[in-house]
Amino acid sequence: MKRGMKRGMKRGLERGMERIDCVGALVYDEQHRLLVVRRANEPGRGLWSIPGGRVEPGEDDPTAVAREVAEETGLVVEVGPLVGEVERPAAEGRPYVIRDYEATPVGGTLTPGDDATDARFVTRSDLAALPTTTLLVSTLDQWNALPG
Repeated sequence: MKRGMKRGMKRGLERGMERIDCVGALVYDEQHRLLVVRRANEPGRGLWSIPGGRVEPGEDDPTAVAREVAEETGLVVEVGPLVGEVERPAAEGRPYVIRDYEATPVGGTLTPGDDATDARFVTRSDLAALPTTTLLVSTLDQWNALPG
């Protein structure tokens, strides 16, 4: 295996399939409401999820998290620790490997961006009332990461 190959790609090759590296951001405001976006594109068009997307070639996870949050919400964030990792099915049997990080807003103006039709901070009851991507709420619950 070549040196410098991305961590997720190396793991995927060891398992015999190419994995698609993705990141997500768990961004909370002062009231511990969670930042969510309504997806403009597949997978999950029209459903609510946390901001995130694919890690671009040459990016590390924190850079990808900050870029995705800015693109989808207009917010600037400071990326914190890894909260958890999940695998979700993708096209052609290649799984998305999504690593979700805590992130703190430090600037910008909340505005839906290129991959989102809406963006907002939600409480736990708000989140429960929204149509969300598969396993989002149960995963956040397992990680003790639901909004206040």
